[in-house]
Amino acid sequence: MKTTRRIVAAMLSVLMLGAAFTGCGNEPAAPTTNDPSSAPVENNPTPDNGGDKETDDGKLKVGFAQIGQESGWRDAETASIQFYAGQNVDTIDFKFADAQAKQENQIKAIKSFIDMDVDVIGLAPVVETGWDAVFTEAKDAGIPIVLVDRMADVPEDLYATFIGSDFIEEGKNAADEMAKLLGNKGKIVQLEGTVGASAANDRKKGFEDQMAAEYPDIEIIASQTGDFTRAKGKEVMESFLKTYGADIKGVYGHNDDMVLGAIEAIKEAGLKPGTDVVTVSCDGVKGIFEAMVAGEANVTVECNPLLGPIFFETCQKLKDGEAVEKWVKSEEGIYRQDTAAEDIKTRVY
Repeated sequence: MKTTRRIVAAMLSVLMLGAAFTGCGNEPAAPTTNDPSSAPVENNPTPDNGGDKETDDGKLKVGFAQIGQESGWRDAETASIQFYAGQNVDTIDFKFADAQAKQENQIKAIKSFIDMDVDVIGLAPVVETGWDAVFTEAKDAGIPIVLVDRMADVPEDLYATFIGSDFIEEGKNAADEMAKLLGNKGKIVQLEGTVGASAANDRKKGFEDQMAAEYPDIEIIASQTGDFTRAKGKEVMESFLKTYGADIKGVYGHNDDMVLGAIEAIKEAGLKPGTDVVTVSCDGVKGIFEAMVAGEANVTVECNPLLGPIFFETCQKLKDGEAVEKWVKSEEGIYRQDTAAEDIKTRVY
């Protein structure tokens, strides 16, 4: 883990400040190569004949359909994957597509990867449902699908493996942390992630189930999607504060970015985030550590985005016909305000 983070620290300074993220424009990016400095190719690309089995150069050919750029966490995951591919151009032929948070763009990208005859397709699904048809196309073409950080609601035979976190456990841990902060009682609000996304569904379920089972004196008085973005998190929190005001004693966000937006709204309402309104969120991005150091956030439940190495290692195993686990769990922890000043020194995303 420490080695991976040192590598990714260098990677982030190159990719996240550069032009690697081609999805900043208004048009969805078509699949691109693994050269981090390359410009976006035109939309609706012609299938890459380099992937044809008769002209196989021996490289691992992978297509990855990313959700987009809704958060710093997502950017870190993209950077991890692109950096690893860029460091291994001699052995990896990588195609990348930014779907800009639209399922139809991801489906188009998967179909394009199938036409390119890649060895493996990676996908972080925008939502859980609606994948059966295109996953079946990939299966019929003999191309395994690796789900990364989010699940898809499909039969298990339509994907090879899931690499990522236990979102229900994250929600449960968040509930326990919120209860500690509130002394097991109080009124709170919930900022949900993108409607239909597995991370949002499971973090909500884990949190609410644990609250109902263990902390009956904590009341969730409002819950609404903030779409995993800072701007929407602030907007929704502003609405909550107008309706409930100082009755709100805590805010639980399905990711850090929404809570960072909520912190802005809390301050603008004349309240003190981290004290008047405590916060618990998921992901562990550097921004939330900065907020904890400033005393404006309380707890983050980590969800590790540095999945590039394990993603490509898994893809190579699948190409080689090796068995892989159906769920490859990532390593994670829980971070709190009282240790944030030390913890932030080792954060790389």
